Amino acid sequence: MPLLTTQMKSSLAATLTKLFNNRLFILSIFILLPAITSYRQYHSGTSHNNYLIFIYTYFHANDHVSLFGRYPEYADMNHYGPLFSLIIAPFAQLPEFLGMFFWELANSLFLYYAIKTLPLKEAKVNAVYWIIAHELLTALFACQINPSITAIIVLSYTLVDKKQNFWAACLILLGTFIKLYGIVGLAFFFFVKEKPKFIAYCIFWAIVFFGLPMLFYGHEYILLQYKEWYLSLSAKQLENATLVSWQDISLMGIVRRVTGNPDLSNLPFLITGIILFCLPYLRIKQYQSPAFRLMYLASTLIFTVIFSNSSESPTYIIAFTGVAIWFILQEKPIQPIVIALFIFAILLTSLGSSDLYTRSFRDNYIIRYSLKALPCVFIWLYMTYQMIFKQFDLKTTTIQ
Repeated sequence: MPLLTTQMKSSLAATLTKLFNNRLFILSIFILLPAITSYRQYHSGTSHNNYLIFIYTYFHANDHVSLFGRYPEYADMNHYGPLFSLIIAPFAQLPEFLGMFFWELANSLFLYYAIKTLPLKEAKVNAVYWIIAHELLTALFACQINPSITAIIVLSYTLVDKKQNFWAACLILLGTFIKLYGIVGLAFFFFVKEKPKFIAYCIFWAIVFFGLPMLFYGHEYILLQYKEWYLSLSAKQLENATLVSWQDISLMGIVRRVTGNPDLSNLPFLITGIILFCLPYLRIKQYQSPAFRLMYLASTLIFTVIFSNSSESPTYIIAFTGVAIWFILQEKPIQPIVIALFIFAILLTSLGSSDLYTRSFRDNYIIRYSLKALPCVFIWLYMTYQMIFKQFDLKTTTIQ
């Protein structure tokens, strides 16, 4: 009987392993999650407020009114660039629920595709899918574009890695003109082979995306909206740097809220962070290593979020994708500190907003002190240490 039990356990484990490595099954999950979240949020009324903000950027652009004002159709304000009104246009044409579902689906599948392009063996790519699944769910419940921003950053890296610089520049500038975060794709500039051409491509796409909304709405109106976009982002930065904001889930937010000092400047943190972020670039010989370059992708994804006081809980699909890539890059046997940091990130970053914790604990500790950012800060610091001191394998061309 014990032998039978052992055989059954072994068979069950093999079946589950096969199932969780089945790409069709994983793809079905990335389709199911948007279906669940869009149905749930649509039927709970104000929970799909972000989607209303998005589609009304299209309607307001058509009416030539401010894209960045407060309107009775929704709470809060739009903070995306004028180009976004064209991105959201196809979804705004559909009935609200259908548009919302296809918006969520597009975000999920775009991220699925981007992860698939990573230069990793299939099992490691599958591991990234599963690690980020819960954080993707969090982003989808908020109807956010952050899964697509994550996809843009990842694809910017993989296109640079494949020497497809024209399209890499396209994605970087597309992300920049939508939500500014996309500009971090320029972090991969040092890995570009033909730098003058790449710069020319960036200029070309900047002109295209800057002028494209003008073809539909006129140059005077769009130029005014660019000015209002700048003012709205500036105001948002000040608004976020408080002790009660739902945003500012960042390194600065942790320090601000733990010390109770809302006037704490971002500048010292940003200067220190940028210096640490750039130090590994000095290791030019390590550029040959795909693991080193992928570490920079992971570092970029995390840095983008933990040093932004606009970061909120749904933004962490960006950072947690970085955490996933960092973890699967670790050589075996995996160091205890790496395992501890990864478990810490799962418990506090990914599950910090879930029912694993009581509402009282979430509100009074995790949210109040921006603790969702804490594991990502520790991981980013440890990753930076690895990138500065570790000797990466320069001979292999793919990560096994």
